[in-house]
Amino acid sequence: MNFPILSSLILLPSIGAFFIFFVKSSNKIYQASKYLALFIALANFLISIYLWLIFDNSTSEFQFVENKIWIKNFINYKVGVDGISILFIILTTFIATLCIIAVNSSISYRLKDFLIAILLMESLMIGVFCSLDLVIFYLFFEGGLIPMFLIIGIWGGERRVYSAFKFFLYTLLGSVLMLIAIISIYWISGTTDIEKLYAIGIETKYQNLLWLAFFSSFAVKTPMWPVHTWLPDAHVEAPTAGSVLLAAILLKMAGYGFIRFSLGLFPFASQYFVPLIYVLSLVAIIYTSLVALMQQDMKKLIAYSSVAHMGFVTLGIFTMTQQGVEGSIFQMISHGLISSALFLCVGVVYERMHTRIINEYGGLVSVMPKYSILFMVFTLGAIGLPGTSGFIGEFLILLGAFKKNFLVAIIASLGVILGAAYMLWMYKRIVFGKIINENIKKIPDLKKSELLILICLAFPVLFFGFYPEPLVNTMEISIENLLEIYNSNTVFDQTKIYND
Repeated sequence: MNFPILSSLILLPSIGAFFIFFVKSSNKIYQASKYLALFIALANFLISIYLWLIFDNSTSEFQFVENKIWIKNFINYKVGVDGISILFIILTTFIATLCIIAVNSSISYRLKDFLIAILLMESLMIGVFCSLDLVIFYLFFEGGLIPMFLIIGIWGGERRVYSAFKFFLYTLLGSVLMLIAIISIYWISGTTDIEKLYAIGIETKYQNLLWLAFFSSFAVKTPMWPVHTWLPDAHVEAPTAGSVLLAAILLKMAGYGFIRFSLGLFPFASQYFVPLIYVLSLVAIIYTSLVALMQQDMKKLIAYSSVAHMGFVTLGIFTMTQQGVEGSIFQMISHGLISSALFLCVGVVYERMHTRIINEYGGLVSVMPKYSILFMVFTLGAIGLPGTSGFIGEFLILLGAFKKNFLVAIIASLGVILGAAYMLWMYKRIVFGKIINENIKKIPDLKKSELLILICLAFPVLFFGFYPEPLVNTMEISIENLLEIYNSNTVFDQTKIYND
């Protein structure tokens, strides 16, 4: 297939943003810009679905590869997808489309600029998951900071400037070390091509330092404890669509980086640092769950729950088992859907009540029954109830953890109980009980656009909860190949590493 389908996926949102940029500021044309942005995002989503349909699940090879010289004898523009990256591309295009629909009711100030930021963000995020060159990956990875910084800083809440700069500085600091590591890899290996690096490997003596440099960037973006403090601030101040993009996609770029680079390029170092990852993941799961129990702001509670869920993800990845890695990817896809829905649910009631404080609510089920049902679906998905996508991911992660370390798996299981505690506590306080605030009696149930968005998210959460096979079949062969690369490059067993 000669058609550059991946470049089309990357460029189409940017082209749409370019046209919207030149739209003059009038109400009629503003309306047209919304429809144009929605058309572009929807077209990109359909292209990604088509990509999935023609994708060959039976091979671990990168497919639809495009390789063009960018800087001669140094950097190639090389993109391609395997069974891991294609799922994140679909998630990105899907969430971006829903964000643009959600914008209709939540953003009025500089709407055109906001749409441009979302479309540029979509381009850069797709680029991250397609990149097969370290430099290209880095450019897309860091480029995503700029639109998100603007989204928080311009359209955020009262403390938006503080939160935007905190987000930017935290993530940039870690990324500088990753850039140094990429330059070092080129100096050591003579290439930044990921496929070539998989084949030739990186000398063992360099791996620990390089792994730590990449880890510094991915740990902040995930975010892992103790560098997670920027996330609650960013979520609280970001507009609803910004929170959705941040939770659904931006955090997943780091998880994807751990899988693609930490396991594939630095197998010795990954094995050596397993205890560190286990400790940080468990602290994130338990500590942030306890912090979530104390929150009064709905967005902050969901933000801390995201840190806990990403703790499960990092734990699963570094079990280095088929079940653990599959579970981590499944959990990232599931969390992308569920956290998006939860933030949108918060946005729905915030637009009506102009507060996110849990104590201000109560008795919503009597005035917003449709909202209450859908909110319940996502709450149960967040706690990993069987029949939802959240269960599949957590189950596979814990299964992989039990294979590697029984104690770690037991401690992680406590996180599931704590997750149920804070999510059900929030739902009970908001939806049930007596109506104390008289303003609640006046608020309407879901509008058509809000109902459409939440149903679109509820369907995959329930569908993949009962039938996970399409996702598992897509990623299975690619994960097997990645673990084979990992195992083939590891010449001594885990016990020896632990004793070093």
